[in-house]
Amino acid sequence: MGHRGERASRLPLLLLLLLLLLLAFCRGRVVRVPKGPLIRVMGTEVVIPCSVSDYDGPSEQNFDWEFSRETDFVRIVSTWDSTFTSEEYQKRVGHGDIKLRRSSNDAVELVIRNIQPTDQGRYKCSTPSTDATVQGNYDAEVQVKVISDGLSVSGSKARSSMSLRLSEGDSFKLRCSAVTTSPEHTHLHVTWQIKSGSTWRDILSLTHEGKFQPGPGYEERYRNGDIRLDTGANDTYRLSISQASSVDGGVYRCLVSEWVRGADSSWQKIQEKSVEIASVAIQRTALDVVISTSNVSVTERDSLDLICNITTDRSGIFQAEVMWYFSASPDDTLSDAQVLLSMDHDSVVSESTLISLSHVDRNAYRLLVRDVDVEDSGYYFCQAAVWVPLHNGSWHKVVERTSAPVSVVVTALEPDYEVFLNASKTPKFSDDPTELNCRIANAQDTEANLRFTVSWYYQQRLRSDDVVTKELLATMDADWTLLLGDRSRERTQNGEIIFSKKAVDTFSLRIQWTSESDRGDYFCVISAWTRHRNSSWVKRKDVTSASVSIFWATQGPVFNVSVHSDNPTIYQGELADLLCIITTEGMTLEPDDMSFDVSWFAVRSFALDREPILLASLDRRGIVSQSRRNGSSDLSLERISPLEFRLRVHGCEDHDFGNHYCIVTPWVRSATGVWQREPDIKAKPIFLSVKMDVLNAFKYPLLIGIGLATVIGLLSCLIGYCSSRWCCKKEVQETRRERRRLMSMEMD
Repeated sequence: MGHRGERASRLPLLLLLLLLLLLAFCRGRVVRVPKGPLIRVMGTEVVIPCSVSDYDGPSEQNFDWEFSRETDFVRIVSTWDSTFTSEEYQKRVGHGDIKLRRSSNDAVELVIRNIQPTDQGRYKCSTPSTDATVQGNYDAEVQVKVISDGLSVSGSKARSSMSLRLSEGDSFKLRCSAVTTSPEHTHLHVTWQIKSGSTWRDILSLTHEGKFQPGPGYEERYRNGDIRLDTGANDTYRLSISQASSVDGGVYRCLVSEWVRGADSSWQKIQEKSVEIASVAIQRTALDVVISTSNVSVTERDSLDLICNITTDRSGIFQAEVMWYFSASPDDTLSDAQVLLSMDHDSVVSESTLISLSHVDRNAYRLLVRDVDVEDSGYYFCQAAVWVPLHNGSWHKVVERTSAPVSVVVTALEPDYEVFLNASKTPKFSDDPTELNCRIANAQDTEANLRFTVSWYYQQRLRSDDVVTKELLATMDADWTLLLGDRSRERTQNGEIIFSKKAVDTFSLRIQWTSESDRGDYFCVISAWTRHRNSSWVKRKDVTSASVSIFWATQGPVFNVSVHSDNPTIYQGELADLLCIITTEGMTLEPDDMSFDVSWFAVRSFALDREPILLASLDRRGIVSQSRRNGSSDLSLERISPLEFRLRVHGCEDHDFGNHYCIVTPWVRSATGVWQREPDIKAKPIFLSVKMDVLNAFKYPLLIGIGLATVIGLLSCLIGYCSSRWCCKKEVQETRRERRRLMSMEMD
């Protein structure tokens, strides 16, 4: 039972294999022509394609065409035999009324111009055999049926076309009539076209399948109902265009094509006719938009008054729409600009508190901006549009223009005041209090729209060549919120530093216990703020006071640092000596009561525009640290006296050039034996220049070259002598002569 089921399951597979094998043997040349009958209109051009596939031989195939009205075929034309054409077709083929047009290596088209009823019949396409075996079909036939021309297309009037002159926004209608009396069941395809240049463009079509199809660029207008195609009595097709614009000007024609369904159910176009209906000229509506004034300058808190004048040649009923814009740049587009106010064609004005838009007369629209401030400085421009009513009661915008921008400069009312800083309490010793008062004087405007804030700064007195930098202690923003700097944050939170406002015109800084680190210069900056229309505050002016110095004499020495070199310009490979020299002023200390941390840095540039590189450091315990180096030169750092430290660069290279300086951190031992760290001191840089010693650079290569040349010359001479002495010597063999005595003449 199991074997029988297995045999039954194999049977479909065997049948499939047998079918594939049969198809493989049956494969051969296939010649194809369209499925007939082909219905064509008398007097039109007919194109009949023919192709061949599954063939052997060369890729380019040849074709023969023959024609038969009843039984016998008459030869028409061939792609490879010029004598193939029968006598009755020679004249038409010679004039080009019948010709072959090759579309590819395996396909051609038979083209018959001005086909006549006598051309109705069977057309056979044949291909000569180039196959190894004869398989498939080598020809194919198609029936062509020629019908009379029953299509007529005409305009709505007797004359061929009419001329229309319209204005933008107007509506117009065009009509054409198309009818066919074809004996076959045909459909008409009607297309309205326009020619504004040298080419025709489709506007709207009613296809042979009964569908409306807008042309490219007319889709949106068709969806909005501005373009319609309606059918009427007497086979008329009416094109309706509303809201005409300049792009609607041109020549209009009605293009009608006749279609028939073929044997394969596909639609085939059998003929096409057109008629020009009208020439339409659209007169553009002129509109000029100008702001009456040019550049405007107003003072802050005054009013800005601008008038937009519009002129148009439009007659009849229309309404104007006006919109005012503001932008910070004259090159901004409308999408980047800010809309201030607008008045639509119904005279409805958008709302605003400080800005108003009024209709002065029919052609003038006024923009009034009250209480202007500096932020209102910029460019103002006016945009106007003309709207006309339509037949359905709606309004249509026919033209829109934008004025040139007008520059408006709002001059700020800058507050006028002075700032004075004085010290009400100055310390004479450490831990004494310090109090500074920053006072505003001669303020001209103290109304509610003006506000003053203070910023406190500190500058340390440095004992080196470094630039003095200011440090922010505290600052106030527009709402008098105190923002603390890094230097004073912790001490302010602990109550050691107090910032306060003593009066309307006086701000105070108090240090409860002044330390030596507080010694230096102090100054204050008074900022004036004004309030804008949106209640925001904007800083208008900063006035800086003169600095006040907080300093008292101390019992410690003052340290100074400098860098010195006897020879800052050296050659490659030489030794560079740089000295970091420390000097003291004031109180003299024993060497054992002073100690220093010394660090050497280099900036690899002629200007100090790069990051410094740490070369080496020597701490106060005598431990030397060096940074990693890429070249072959080496560094050494040593203390040569209590106040002198020497940096040596051994075997200088090109990359050792640059500005070199040292930073010293002094440590002083107090009377109680406690070591105290003093502020870092930076020396003024010295530039180290490294040059190339040309003589030394080439001395050894020259000596080596001369020596090698001498050795090679002597060796060459020795080799030549030996060769000539032993290797090239030849032995000369002398010809042996026989010694014979002369015979006497008598013996001859």
